[in-house]
Amino acid sequence: MNIDWIKEAYYLIEATISLSLSYFINTEKRIHILYLITSMILAYYVYKSSNIKTSFLKYLFPKKVWMSQSAFVDYSLFCFNSLIKIVMIGPYIIVGFYIAFYTNELLLEIFGFPNYSLGVTQTIILYTITLTIIGDFLSYIVHLLMHRIPFLWEFHKIHHSATSLNPITQYRIHPIELIINNIRSIIIFGLVTGFFDYLSSHSIDKLLFLGVNVFHFAFLLFGANLRHSHVKLRYPKYLEFIFISPFQHQIHHSSNPRHFNKNMGSKLAIWDYLFGTLVLSASTSKVNFGIPKENLNYNSFLSNLINPFLNPINKMSKYLRSIIKEKK
Repeated sequence: MNIDWIKEAYYLIEATISLSLSYFINTEKRIHILYLITSMILAYYVYKSSNIKTSFLKYLFPKKVWMSQSAFVDYSLFCFNSLIKIVMIGPYIIVGFYIAFYTNELLLEIFGFPNYSLGVTQTIILYTITLTIIGDFLSYIVHLLMHRIPFLWEFHKIHHSATSLNPITQYRIHPIELIINNIRSIIIFGLVTGFFDYLSSHSIDKLLFLGVNVFHFAFLLFGANLRHSHVKLRYPKYLEFIFISPFQHQIHHSSNPRHFNKNMGSKLAIWDYLFGTLVLSASTSKVNFGIPKENLNYNSFLSNLINPFLNPINKMSKYLRSIIKEKK
């Protein structure tokens, strides 16, 4: 009996579990234990300032949030997408370095060697700022397209189908959206890295670029996990024109039609302000989550995986039936 496929399946499952658990100890991931702790500290600030009567632990870990059917869909998609990353995305991270190489080569061919090269410190600072701004802007644009283009919305709808939010909801996305987001990230990384590799005359090892982003670290440290939670952490009004607060992102998940397609920025709120999609947290006191009239269609792991493919087929089928009926 050939048991090679059994061994391969075992190793794949083992790798999937290992990758999922690594998110809690990988400083690049939002649910790293340090960021969870700092989020708990900020949650305590909200708890004390809101004069909530129940205990802090009950406030932080309500059963209706963490043990809900919606939460278990979050957990299952989180694990399943780890498998997708291993099988379909991990091998293609090297593409980012190829893009960087050819970007640098193209700039050399067009402009020749730069007359002045950036130093290591200059490169790291400017690279970090540029990657953050360009990355955040393109993240906004892709997110906007996910909401505005019906075909893409069918996949992004999975994220919005959560009826309760917890930090794992961040990873409640359809594998197709996961692939799109990673393609976007790989392209941005490659282009920006190649550009600064050219400007610095290869003075920095490209692997260093992978770990350079103090802004991302600060974003994760100061309550990023509360964006997908029931903890309403607001920023001062003036700050919410620059940075998306956790409660502003919760408004983005609101089932109220007034909040549809609002607060779509990843870290920065300036894109929402410029394009008219910004909603300040002071305008809202309470939000309910989910997709109106569709929540029951997305209450299982399997339905979240297959509905984005079935919905367009069903719509097309209804349309064709209506045409046939009219002709009769």
